[in-house]
Parts: sequence; structure tokens; C-alpha cells
Amino acid sequence: MFELSADEWTAVRLSLRIALAATAFSLPVGVLAAYALARWRFPGKFLFDGLIHLPLVLPPVVTGYILLILLGRRAPLGAFLADHFGIVFSFRWTGAALACGVMGFPLMVRAMRLSIEAIDRRLEDAAGTLGANGLCALVTLPLALPGVVVGAILCFAKALGEFGATITFVSNIPGETQTISAAIYTYTQVPGGDAKAWRLTAIAIVIALGALILSEIVQRTAHRRLAQFE
Repeated sequence: MFELSADEWTAVRLSLRIALAATAFSLPVGVLAAYALARWRFPGKFLFDGLIHLPLVLPPVVTGYILLILLGRRAPLGAFLADHFGIVFSFRWTGAALACGVMGFPLMVRAMRLSIEAIDRRLEDAAGTLGANGLCALVTLPLALPGVVVGAILCFAKALGEFGATITFVSNIPGETQTISAAIYTYTQVPGGDAKAWRLTAIAIVIALGALILSEIVQRTAHRRLAQFE
């Protein structure tokens, strides 16, 4: 009952690989976007904010279809990347990582933005008076590190459970793009696949719940440490 088959282990390992890649590549862009939304003033800021959070309210299938239109093998941008740089996203695990990163990006940015906005701007002003006018981010980002960690964890958890965008963009190919969610869907469609679906469901719950608990621990630890300096 609790022994995973080779196919199940492959789906678990692939899901972790995709979620980690999605989080790692989203992290630098997420930090920059969160800092821009929290601290900068620029034309079109509301539109920029809306575009970042759009995957949260769009059906995941729509997000996956947009990625397929933009980065499919025959799409102009997708063909350009494939022909000139050898980068292919559609029906590859890298495409699954991209789709998962897009879906988890809003959660990452929101957590980071809230953490940055909670930091007293007088600290940046003090850094500016000491000659660090162009380096205020170096003051803010270390203080916002708990929010950065929480955002990364939330992005990882979201990427681990993503289904609609990935199956639309990269299909459901065993060993290549079949994540835990896609494998569960597959096993529910075949006779005798309920046991495998239940095992993968349990694994998904444990990993996702562990990620959420870890994010809560990081937040509480950060709040206790900050309270010592107040």
C-alpha cells in the first residue's frame, strides 16, 4: 500500500526538480519586482501590479495556453529561441518549470512586497545621509529576508501542486513533464489506479503542508527577533 512504484518515484522526483527550478529562477526577478512595487514610483505601476497578480485570478488553463501561444515550438518567440539558442520550452520539463514559476510568482512577490513595506523607510533615509543614496536596497533587503524566504517557500509549494497551466503547455509525458498532479490525474483515469493516486495524494499533502508550516515558522521567528530591537 505504501510502497511507491518506479513511475511514482519518477513523478515525485520530477515534481521536486521542477518546483525547485521554478523557485530558483523566479527568485531574483521576484525580489526586483517586489522592491519596485514597494518602493518605486513609476507610470503604469498599477498595470504592472495587475499583470504580476493576473495568474492568481486567471484560470490556470488560460495561463498555460498563453504560454503555448508565445513559446510553443511553432510560435514566433518559441521558434526564435529554439533556432538561435537551442532553448525549447513546450513539452519539456523546462516548460513545466516555467509554467510553475509563472503560477507561483504572484505569491512570491506578494510576500516579499509586504515584508519590504513593513520596514521603516527612515532606515533607508539614514543610509542615504551616510552616502548610500543608490544602495538603499542593500539596507532593505537583509531586513526583508524572512519575507523573501517565505515568498520562495510559497512559490515552491504552488509550483509543486500546479496542474492546469503545465498540462496545457507541456502536456502529460511520463518521465518528462508528468508531475505528481498530472500522475494523479492519469491514475484516476485507469482501472486499478486508485491506490497509486492515493499514495501520491498523501505525498503531495505532506510536502505542501510541510512547506506552509516552514513558512509560518520563519515568519514567527523573524517577528520575535525584530521585536527584540523595538
